Amino acid sequence: MDQETRQDIADLTAPGGRTLRVTATTAVAEKGAFDRIIGDLDEVLGLALASNYEYPSRYSIWNFGFTNPLIAFEATGRAFTLRAFCQRGAGLLAFFRDVLEHTPGITLGEDEPDRIFGSVDPLPDGAVIAEEERTRKPSIFTAIRALWQAVQHPALGDFGLYGAFGYDLIFGFDDIEMQMAREDDQRDIVLFVPDRLFKSAVGSELGVMVRYAFDYDGHRSEDHPRADVPAPFQRKADNSADIVCDHDPGEYEAVVERARNEFLQGNLFEAVPGQCFSKPMHSAPSTVFRRLMKTNPSPFAFLMNLGADEFLIGASPEMYVRTTGRKVETCPISGTIPRGADPLEDADQVLKLLSSTKDEAELTMCTDVDRNDKARICVPGSIEVRGRRQIEFYSRLIHTVDHVVGELAEGYDGLDAFISHMWAVTVTGAPKTWAVRFLEREEKSPRRWYAGAIGGMMADGSLNTALSIRMVQVRRGIANVRAGATTLYYSDPAAEERETRVKASAFLAALDAEAAPGTTHALPRRATDGYTGRGLNVLMVDHEDSFVNTLASYIRTFEPALRTYRAEPARVMMDDGVDLVVLSPGPGRPVDFDLDATIAKAVSLGIPVFGVCLGLQGIAEHFGGTLGVLDEPRHGVSTSISHGGKGLFHRLPQGFDVARYHSLYALEEKVPEALEVTARSADGVVMGLSHRTLPVHSVQFHPESIITSKGDMGLRLIRNMLDLVPARAAGGLRSSTAT
Repeated sequence: MDQETRQDIADLTAPGGRTLRVTATTAVAEKGAFDRIIGDLDEVLGLALASNYEYPSRYSIWNFGFTNPLIAFEATGRAFTLRAFCQRGAGLLAFFRDVLEHTPGITLGEDEPDRIFGSVDPLPDGAVIAEEERTRKPSIFTAIRALWQAVQHPALGDFGLYGAFGYDLIFGFDDIEMQMAREDDQRDIVLFVPDRLFKSAVGSELGVMVRYAFDYDGHRSEDHPRADVPAPFQRKADNSADIVCDHDPGEYEAVVERARNEFLQGNLFEAVPGQCFSKPMHSAPSTVFRRLMKTNPSPFAFLMNLGADEFLIGASPEMYVRTTGRKVETCPISGTIPRGADPLEDADQVLKLLSSTKDEAELTMCTDVDRNDKARICVPGSIEVRGRRQIEFYSRLIHTVDHVVGELAEGYDGLDAFISHMWAVTVTGAPKTWAVRFLEREEKSPRRWYAGAIGGMMADGSLNTALSIRMVQVRRGIANVRAGATTLYYSDPAAEERETRVKASAFLAALDAEAAPGTTHALPRRATDGYTGRGLNVLMVDHEDSFVNTLASYIRTFEPALRTYRAEPARVMMDDGVDLVVLSPGPGRPVDFDLDATIAKAVSLGIPVFGVCLGLQGIAEHFGGTLGVLDEPRHGVSTSISHGGKGLFHRLPQGFDVARYHSLYALEEKVPEALEVTARSADGVVMGLSHRTLPVHSVQFHPESIITSKGDMGLRLIRNMLDLVPARAAGGLRSSTAT
């Protein structure tokens, strides 16, 4: 019999005023409790999560799991179902119904005794939402946020919602047309609410079992017995051991070649196409999970019985989003090389990996996009790269990893961080929206759970999730292993195809038999030297780029009022007393976003303009210049520049390094007389343009990139830009310490 150690009580108030009393009883678990959970998951709903990989200040050893959850939340698109699996869940289900009934934007259908049906109302026709409010756009997360917030209480600790988030959720936030047909039974989200869970602390042999009892509106869970929720694994009768790939020979390499053409045109910087390998699975899910735990240590191992004859078994190396208090963390992985045969060969491989400019550019782009994701929901200046190109070893691969942290801004929570990063650039590409369109067009089969996330949202307000990669998706007895490779213009298509097979190999090997066996650099918070841009109204025009939020965050460091809109609504917003229009970077060409109309309106209203990358290209064309295409794209690479030392470059040193993400450029011989070339790269490409008489300035490089952050060059250039706004040019920016 377990020895009881602690009892905690939490009273949660529903919107109608009724109280849900939750009693949490913590006891020392019986020996072998976690192993029994793993075995039971072959037959009943639930999940097991584990970390058997350590990294200082990042990952530790732990186990967590439960079977026979009390409640399940399932969703496809905007429609959702909440189901209680036995009478013990009746009170909690009634509490959740009261919560959802009082949540704006949710419509509930007719209940069944054990189920609640509902949907999230779409954004009204014609309504426009600022990019800063993207994470609060009506979506299925409107319902999830309501449920999560309703159960938050410091006494309840790890109680919460646990499960899987599918890749297709991203289509609810961006205007991307689905090209591939989806199966009728596809689910986007499955989350479980347990009434009993196991967890082990670091170094603990036994761990603890926490039991939850619920009392709401006359429904007492303890008046009813626990019940199994059967969902047995069904082996496929097919005895074939053949592996089937969804790409024919040469097809994946052709996808990489088409991606390289997109890079050349400036439509993409990187893309992460995948291919899927399938075969019947004869071993039980628990057996495969134990093999992976033994042969592929990882910080996020998982076994999930999702019901409907669907299982997820994985050993993900990559944190998706983790929040604790106001801290938000991610660890983007990019840069991969196979393990050596021994530690000496490993060392040679590490040197080769760290010396690869292609792999460095991969991770640079991933981290720049990740910082942009955080910039939407974090305090300006709080985003730091705590670890840069750190080495992580896995069973068959070596990765370079960055560790990025930020502080959540007031009004945002862990779910905002989760949505803002959807989905990680390491599994999509950049710019994200255009990369997802490319993948939807080019991949051969829907991703389903791949490249989404697994994990939990806890009652203490924390969130811990991993990318759902390096995993086996089991449906109706068929195991599907999907793997992708980060492709750049410099990619070798055959090498990228081989990388996908190496990534998939460990998981394919685990299906049927036992498999054979730096220095931390932190970027400091940026100093503003006491300057402030308060009182300045800035309009950011978002050209569907993946660095817009970071650029906006840099500008916000000086405290102006800044709002971000896509191109068409931004042109309307110019009538609202704007002091400065910022033209963001973006994929494609200026004509794709009608920059000519944007610039023309700003100039006609006398509004100063600052353009970055695509913004410079639009300014060049608007005033009569011509664009060319580089022989090779410059994506995520560093270059030094020379400049005239005035305007945007006032008091900036010669030869400082900047980040380039472009294929198009302004032909210097075609620059019109009205414009002045203010900066050039070491290879002679125009890096800065300013109008000779109008307050119109631009740079081809990215001031917000980590490359340009050395010596605070990006921030110093932004400060110079704000000083060039005519209304403030006489005295420059006011000191925030001035009286």
